[in-house]
Amino acid sequence: MQIKLWGCRGSIASPGPATLRYGGNTTCLEMRTKKGRIVIVDAGSGLRFLGKALRREPGVSELRFFITHAHLDHLSGFPFFEPAYLERFSLTFCGGVHAQDSIKRYLSRQMTAPFFPVEFSVLKAKFDFACQRDGMRPCSGPCRWDGLEVAPIALNHPNGGYGFKFTERGRSFVFLTDNELGFRHEGGLTPAQYADLCRGADLLIHDAQYTDAEYRLTRGWGHSTFNDAVDLALAAGVKRLGLFHHDPDRTDDDLDRQVENCRRRIRKAGGAVDCFGATEGTTLEP
Repeated sequence: MQIKLWGCRGSIASPGPATLRYGGNTTCLEMRTKKGRIVIVDAGSGLRFLGKALRREPGVSELRFFITHAHLDHLSGFPFFEPAYLERFSLTFCGGVHAQDSIKRYLSRQMTAPFFPVEFSVLKAKFDFACQRDGMRPCSGPCRWDGLEVAPIALNHPNGGYGFKFTERGRSFVFLTDNELGFRHEGGLTPAQYADLCRGADLLIHDAQYTDAEYRLTRGWGHSTFNDAVDLALAAGVKRLGLFHHDPDRTDDDLDRQVENCRRRIRKAGGAVDCFGATEGTTLEP
């Protein structure tokens, strides 16, 4: 699988001269499987640019979305997603266990007056909100789709949500944005449970919005510290860690410093995790 990051910022889009290198768009990932299938994770503001790119590919028509949760920074790009307005495209939406019934409501609510001038009902793409796996059976847990296995992981976040573990041909990628490791929310898991689910992953992209000092004021808001994300990666023995969901006030220079602090923490622990700051426009392979 090949993963392209279209948005790595958290809470609200933050374009400007201080965020040029890491990017200011909110969460959106594109994944291309070995068989050429296109998977999109989350519909933050980065989705607008992905939609423009997909529209320029004449052979692309089928897209599958995995939505982590309904907070606005993860949905705000959908009303501006050009393929949704074109008959050529077919969009299937998936989420966590039994989440499909809610996804249409999440997407359409932000397109009602007076919040948006175009209603969901006028979109011309074909929509399917009954996520199905191989054999045309509904997904109700780990799902296998044309060689890609997708397992939902409950997020530790206010109002809930799901991260995902993607596995293809023995390579695994775990995506856990908006996951707080230092506080237990309803439906969330313990750090030890997350470590078990991430065990040996080739790539882990995890929420790392706060420093330890900032977290004294933001505990319970649904996001992790840099140090907690590093400690999870070390405990799980993952190969690569991408620090994600950058705080909107975090400048590029600030992020450079935090990434280096995380690398020092890994070296001090004797770990071998390759740690980096998730960067908009980057393409990754687990």
